[in-house]
Amino acid sequence: MATKEASSSKKPAAASSGKPTGKPASNLSPKAAAAAIRIADNKKATFNYYIEERFEAGMVLEGWEVKSVREGKVQLTDGYVLIRNGELFIIGCQINPLGTASTHIRPDSVRTKKLLMHKDEIRRLIGKIDQKGFTLVPLNMHWKAGKVKCEIGLGKGKAEHDKRDTIKDREGKREVDRAMKSRSR
Repeated sequence: MATKEASSSKKPAAASSGKPTGKPASNLSPKAAAAAIRIADNKKATFNYYIEERFEAGMVLEGWEVKSVREGKVQLTDGYVLIRNGELFIIGCQINPLGTASTHIRPDSVRTKKLLMHKDEIRRLIGKIDQKGFTLVPLNMHWKAGKVKCEIGLGKGKAEHDKRDTIKDREGKREVDRAMKSRSR
């Protein structure tokens, strides 16, 4: 029995080595850990669309684009996803080039970028978009295992009155938070 107790109290070798493993620190909350690897968010997407499902897709990028992504020079707000010939493409995602990235390439900041997903998932998306009137919207870009990934959402557009309701709810929540904060002091 003494051997069981001794072996159960040992820490795994990877945890005790003290070297960074490339993963977010375990003492962070899940939201903070996700923010540490997040590159860019599309905050307009959740305001303009009801997001039904979320998918993760890889991105085909050029070298200068990866360098710019590392610096955080990405804008997703005007982007949207199209399906052409059974392949996904993101259009309107702007990656601004660095001035020092390359001297022999003329970078195009709004270049159409290819997204990588399994064929079965793409077929399923095609069926939902054609039949139910959904659209594909980029939600965020993030790092995963050293690669740039794009989270896309299958969403339905909100009507104008739904957007007003969202604004009203948000402002009401702010008022309640302010009242609670001033009352606790």
